[in-house]
Amino acid sequence: MTLAELDQWLSTFLGIGPLDDIDNSQNGLQVGSAAAEVRKVAFAVDASMESFRRAAEAGADTLFVHHGILWGRPARITGAFYERVRFLVEHGLALYAVHLPLDLHAEVGNNIGIARLLGLTGIQPFCSYRGLKIGCKGILPAPARLEEIVLRLGGRQGEQIRTLPFGPPRIQSVGIVSGDVPREFTQAVAEGLDLYITGESAHEIYHHCLESRIHVIFAGHYHTESFGVQLLADRLARETGVETTYLDIPTGL
Repeated sequence: MTLAELDQWLSTFLGIGPLDDIDNSQNGLQVGSAAAEVRKVAFAVDASMESFRRAAEAGADTLFVHHGILWGRPARITGAFYERVRFLVEHGLALYAVHLPLDLHAEVGNNIGIARLLGLTGIQPFCSYRGLKIGCKGILPAPARLEEIVLRLGGRQGEQIRTLPFGPPRIQSVGIVSGDVPREFTQAVAEGLDLYITGESAHEIYHHCLESRIHVIFAGHYHTESFGVQLLADRLARETGVETTYLDIPTGL
């Protein structure tokens, strides 16, 4: 498989093209030659020198990440950015990044991954962003306490799961949007959900959540967005036969 063929597979499967108008994350191939052969793909949440080094040490020729190195406007290739690009080129390591399409994907997305972990049923799209539902919501198979759901979500290597425990004693309905989306708890309130799960917190929502009587879990930006890359790595290996590996590099945030 060439990098161009991998690009075609990923772009089609993840539905990258239709989201270009609402996602300025430069989704797709960010560094690399389309003619290069792909034999092993490493997967990580973040593009960084650490993930680049680990991918190269693992013998990967391609690194797929959720957070790439290009965002919106063109960047000057100087300083730390120059060092990143130089490392990729010198090690023949291609970089492929997919942001929003991986959050919302119905099969291998971050949000559906969390929903499956919790065993949600009746899963539906949730949380409108620029006219598109980017999260998901569902019902727990049996009502649960907030502490039980926190235990199910887990957390690793210093990641601290924080909560706003302001909802009902038993939780049944849950809305999920991975990453840094704390303020959209308002959409969970509007839909009458018991619990809203996202990655990062925000000081100013505390009293609003208290007054709205809703639980909120901040499970960490990294943790909530580690599901999609792992699910996609498994899917790519099964469908194409390309070797894949997951690089777990938690930030604790």
